[in-house]
Amino acid sequence: MIRVLLAEDMRMLRGALAALLGLEPDLAVVAEVGRGDEVVAAALAARPSVAVLDVGMPGLDGLSAARRLREELPECRVLILTAIGRPEVLRSALAAEVDGFMLKDAPPDRLAEAVRQVAAGERVLDPQLAAAALTARENPLTERETDVLRQAADGAELDEIAGSLHLSPGTVRNYLAAAVTKLDARNRLDAVRIAREAGWLSA
Repeated sequence: MIRVLLAEDMRMLRGALAALLGLEPDLAVVAEVGRGDEVVAAALAARPSVAVLDVGMPGLDGLSAARRLREELPECRVLILTAIGRPEVLRSALAAEVDGFMLKDAPPDRLAEAVRQVAAGERVLDPQLAAAALTARENPLTERETDVLRQAADGAELDEIAGSLHLSPGTVRNYLAAAVTKLDARNRLDAVRIAREAGWLSA
């Protein structure tokens, strides 16, 4: 029997996933949590074979939870289930050494099969997303440049960004200029567009 932990903050979706997996004769959902910071404690208590984690959860995101789970319970395999189908997210998931990465809009029967594959030691990746991740440009921005550009994208003025990030306006201006240069953008608005389309401004 493959023991499964489900971590998904949307209660209705979590219930649907649990019901779906519960129909499979060789799968048993042994724990359900709605927050990322509850994953490790629940896993240590229930000892699942596979943890199915959403990326965006309160308390701790799914990828950070996966890293902690890898440290605390290395025998538990991790399958990331997400609505965020971007190469950058897949790259982050692979860096976190997850065993599988699936989109939430995959056919329902594909989830049960993916859980079985991951439990058997196979790596499961969405093929189209994997291909896109291989060809997509890596994010050239530093974390601070990304923070500054994200606030600029939300319409914040120079002084507002400086105050929010505890920086001087001159430093903010330098970060914005660096982002424009690194992205080969024409100006700040163009840099925001390029970064947004690549998914680099997502929190």
